Amino acid sequence: MKSIILYLFLLLSFFSASAKLVSLEGKVIDGQTKESLPGALVTIPDLKISVVTNNSGQFIFKNIPEKGKFLIEVRYIGYRTLIQTIDLSLNSPLEFELFPSIIEAKEVVITGTAFSSDNRKNSTAVSSVTKDQLINRPSGNLIDAIAKIPGVSQVTTGGGISKPVIRGLSYNRVVTLVDGAKQEGQQWGDEHGMEVDQYSAERVEVLRGAASLLYGSDALGGVINVLEPLPSPEGQVRGEVLTSYQSNNGLSGSSAMLQGNSNGFIWRARGSVKSAYSYKAPGGRIANTGFNETNFSGQLGLNKKWGYAHLNLSSFKNNIGLPDFSRNADGKFEDENGAVLTDKQLKDRTLFLPFQDIRHYKVAINSHVLLGSGRLRTILAYQNNQRRELEEDRINPSLFFDLKTYSSDFKYYFNENNGWEPVIGLSGSLQNNRNRAEELLIPDYNSNELGVFAYAKKSWESTTFNLGARFDYRSITGEQMSEDGNPKFNNFTNNFSNVSGALGFTKEFNDHFNFKANLGSAFRSPNIAELSSDGVHEGTFRYEIGNNNLKPENSYYGDFAFEFNNNVISASLGAFNNHIDNYIYNRQVNNETILVDTETLPVYRFVQDNANLSGIEAGFTLHPAELIHFENSFSYTRGINRATDKALPFIPAAVLRNELRLEPEFKGSLKSTYFSVALDNVFKQTRVDNFETPTGAYTLVNLAMGTTFMLKNQPLRVNISANNLFDKAYYDHLSRFKPGRLDEGNLNAGYYNQGRNISVGLYLPFVFK
Repeated sequence: MKSIILYLFLLLSFFSASAKLVSLEGKVIDGQTKESLPGALVTIPDLKISVVTNNSGQFIFKNIPEKGKFLIEVRYIGYRTLIQTIDLSLNSPLEFELFPSIIEAKEVVITGTAFSSDNRKNSTAVSSVTKDQLINRPSGNLIDAIAKIPGVSQVTTGGGISKPVIRGLSYNRVVTLVDGAKQEGQQWGDEHGMEVDQYSAERVEVLRGAASLLYGSDALGGVINVLEPLPSPEGQVRGEVLTSYQSNNGLSGSSAMLQGNSNGFIWRARGSVKSAYSYKAPGGRIANTGFNETNFSGQLGLNKKWGYAHLNLSSFKNNIGLPDFSRNADGKFEDENGAVLTDKQLKDRTLFLPFQDIRHYKVAINSHVLLGSGRLRTILAYQNNQRRELEEDRINPSLFFDLKTYSSDFKYYFNENNGWEPVIGLSGSLQNNRNRAEELLIPDYNSNELGVFAYAKKSWESTTFNLGARFDYRSITGEQMSEDGNPKFNNFTNNFSNVSGALGFTKEFNDHFNFKANLGSAFRSPNIAELSSDGVHEGTFRYEIGNNNLKPENSYYGDFAFEFNNNVISASLGAFNNHIDNYIYNRQVNNETILVDTETLPVYRFVQDNANLSGIEAGFTLHPAELIHFENSFSYTRGINRATDKALPFIPAAVLRNELRLEPEFKGSLKSTYFSVALDNVFKQTRVDNFETPTGAYTLVNLAMGTTFMLKNQPLRVNISANNLFDKAYYDHLSRFKPGRLDEGNLNAGYYNQGRNISVGLYLPFVFK
């Protein structure tokens, strides 16, 4: 951590001494009327800078590089987004023409791939969720908020824990990035959620499909790229206050943020809190499913002519209840003395035992510097993830994992030459995990990782082609350990290496129709739990045993998509196939069981078989008039164990989502008003592994409305929604609370998902000059 701070100090000192002001001016106008467009947002994502046009439609960037080619993005409500490349060395005024569009434009700059690019020219399947969408969708956490994207779902443990699933893959097969830094927090656990403040996200990019070329092992299924707000425009102090309340579990969440920019010196501070009690399902509340969360984050940095350097700090604290109560003949929850828990107790925000106490601290430096004839982007990060599970008392944890991660990522971008854009990269990480409690589930271990890659993109007027290759090496060493005086883990060292490659292609047939496709290979090395776990984790209801002899998973994948967009219709159709050798999963062998204290548990061992995942993703949006917005999406994933010809575990059910939204325009102080009704049609899932239970089909009805009140020049956003309007009793197939085969006939077998939930939210952005 000291080396990270020293690096930042030297970097800022060196460049600050030579910095001088460089500016870029321009204007945004209506392409038809040629009238100026005040309030348009102009952004250069790679430099993390933005400005808003003044009353004359003019803008000016200060403290920017003197040379280099960068993508610029121009947005204005009711107009098609403009994305084009500019050459800063020309230093001439710019003029951008925007054209009206009544449909939400699909043009967006994607930053989570090798190059920031227009999504139409990017071969990877990427969906972007905006701040407005995150605010309008009531959710318990960030993953819950993005799980409506086609091809994306979630493994849930109550209302507070969600693990992302992309095209049927989850756990250590999906990478989460926060402003470029890979999140590290014991992702292998069934009930280990993401340690990310959902209110801090300005936008979320979801890369569907293997991304090992850029991110190495663990990106076998895809990437979730959480982007925090860009720095304020020069000379502005910006902020926001948002708050929401949900009726089902009393979830109250609030966040406040303030940021500023003075002559290229940027700063930001945010604080967020959330609290919920036990959620209500049809038939009653589910005991000890509440949670509470407190987060703080900040940023300091410089945006100058040489690029930028930002220091980011965050502290995430979360307590999450774990249901572990028996029920009587009437289905009521009882405490250890057999007394029925009252509704007042179930609505108490103080958690019962057992619960998780999770703390995640992070320091990261993100810099993008002009160097030689190209650009160097660097991310250095230190993370400390502390995960305690308290079962017997609130002070002494039964399990305590203390994970420290030091990571680095370097990418050098060469200047574009004749349409070719090359980039080379180097990344590495050092991990140290220690058990701080007497109970052991995994041993203490150290992990080292190194990866190098080369990538290039060739662009023509309407076609792009990209290719790349990567080499990775990972070493993981487990230590010999004893529990209660008895030997439990032996020393082991596993070394894994892999070469992967990828090809991508896009073709724009005209302004409305385009095609994209990918072919490649990817891999994932086994995680510490798969290699060495030995014990029962709270809430998993099974005894898991690892296997030191596991091999890396190797994926050979392909996908394609057709997309069509005009002023009325937006449509897409895509398909994928992912052939995985040595797929790792756990299963019960010969009905093996073990006695733990007084409870007999099934034993699950980690094994490997070859597998195949395939599916389709489709979307159709119709906007025949400014008033009407009709959006539909469908996703289906099929997972097959090729050795047994049976289904893979934890494959989400097919989903068809339909939403009709009315967007009337009112005169006066009401802006951006909408009314919507949505149907989530979830199909039955009968293709299950031996230890899973099938789930039936169900339909949820959701209502929502929102508007922005203009209080003089101050906007106040109000959103109201009702999810599961008719209080439908259902089990989501990826809920860890659904009944299992071994629980049949047991009163405590399963807990329904949340029932009806009314949510109210307020959002207040503000600006000072």
